[in-house]
Amino acid sequence: MGEDAESPKINHTFLRDYVTEADVISTVEFNQTGDLLATGDKGGRVVIFQRETESKGEPEEVGETVDSGEYNVYSTFQSHEPDFDYLKSLEIEEKINKIRWLPQQNAAHFLLSTNDKTIKLWKVSERDKRPEGYNLKDEEGRLKDMTTITSLQVPVLKPTDLMVEVRPRRVFSNGHTYHVNSISVNSDGETYLSADDLRINMWHLDITDRSFNIVDIKPANMEDLTEVITSAEFHPHHCHLFVYSSSKGTLRLCDMRASALCDRHTKLFEEPEDPGSRSFFSEIISSVSDVKFSHSGRYLLTRDYLTAKVWDLNMDKGPVETYQVHEYLRSKLCSLYENDCIFDKFECVWNSSDSVIMTGAYNSFFRMFDRETGRGVTLEAWRESSKPRAVLRTRRVYTGGKRRRGDVGVDSLDFTKKILHMAWHPSENIIAIAATNNLYIFQDRVNPETQGQ
Repeated sequence: MGEDAESPKINHTFLRDYVTEADVISTVEFNQTGDLLATGDKGGRVVIFQRETESKGEPEEVGETVDSGEYNVYSTFQSHEPDFDYLKSLEIEEKINKIRWLPQQNAAHFLLSTNDKTIKLWKVSERDKRPEGYNLKDEEGRLKDMTTITSLQVPVLKPTDLMVEVRPRRVFSNGHTYHVNSISVNSDGETYLSADDLRINMWHLDITDRSFNIVDIKPANMEDLTEVITSAEFHPHHCHLFVYSSSKGTLRLCDMRASALCDRHTKLFEEPEDPGSRSFFSEIISSVSDVKFSHSGRYLLTRDYLTAKVWDLNMDKGPVETYQVHEYLRSKLCSLYENDCIFDKFECVWNSSDSVIMTGAYNSFFRMFDRETGRGVTLEAWRESSKPRAVLRTRRVYTGGKRRRGDVGVDSLDFTKKILHMAWHPSENIIAIAATNNLYIFQDRVNPETQGQ
């Protein structure tokens, strides 16, 4: 008993909440069918989840819906390793910045992953048979002595345990001087773009040693630099159109039919600034952290620090819809600047019908907005809600007036628990939320026609 009394007690709460930097999820992406979900982390790893087939068990009660399939780990591999730029004496992190799936052409799947400098094309395939009966090799793969071969046999394929193989097919390097922030696959299925702070390059998927520069905003004198590229994406249907956003809050739509070098945009989308509301933080909070085309290709969705905006490609005078994500933080910008949270880059996504948008916030909160009604809801990704059949609970941040039970005060928000990365299933109401090192997958089982509610 003396030993038990003196033995140190383990703080299980600390161990549960302890997160290594390498385990923090940095990107989330569904493939075109939604059957596969890939995540990348700061340790350079890619984890692929596969949606299982429908549950074989019978419903427990009459009227109870059958589980339509959970996502389980399908494959895990190391995509990038830490590197060093000897020319500039800079370390290159292994962190996965973006993952993009290519349209499936055969039984195999292909995806692009990138860190700050290098883009890689990976082939993901299954193998459930292996050849046996080689003439020149033994069972362990070693070459036989030619003098011992007295007859020839036809090799046969024999069933074996299912194996998932992930192999690098292409490595696209030396295309960017600055940190890559975006990759986007073109609708032609043959090319893709990659964007860094000052340039956008277009690559052919079969050519790794050269790319074509389509945007270059680097000034002759770097002291004249006033803005950087923050995100870029191809149009979902027109292979000649792409858009990129900037740290000044502007969007530029470019048409590659008009010019090979798209330094001159086709359309400029910008919201006029109110001179009366300008402050020291105005330019920082207006920087666009993410831009996404709608599935129809008609609209653009952008996210800056405080708002999410929807733009019509036919109206470049300003956004057609503006949604306040966490306006209550405007009074906290000074402290958010001091702890660098004001530079957080939140992503935004559309649902499959473009009727609902989703984006992240702090305190493990994320927000959904119904475009038809304009109504927004705040939801929380936390451990209790990840239990099977658990219902997502709505939350409210108290900013004044009558306080309800369960409201969270602005001063009580945890700014270390931020929802930056997310993805929406391409055809169903299934969302994937990355919260630090946790991946939450939620599904609307009540009413499939009620998007996101």
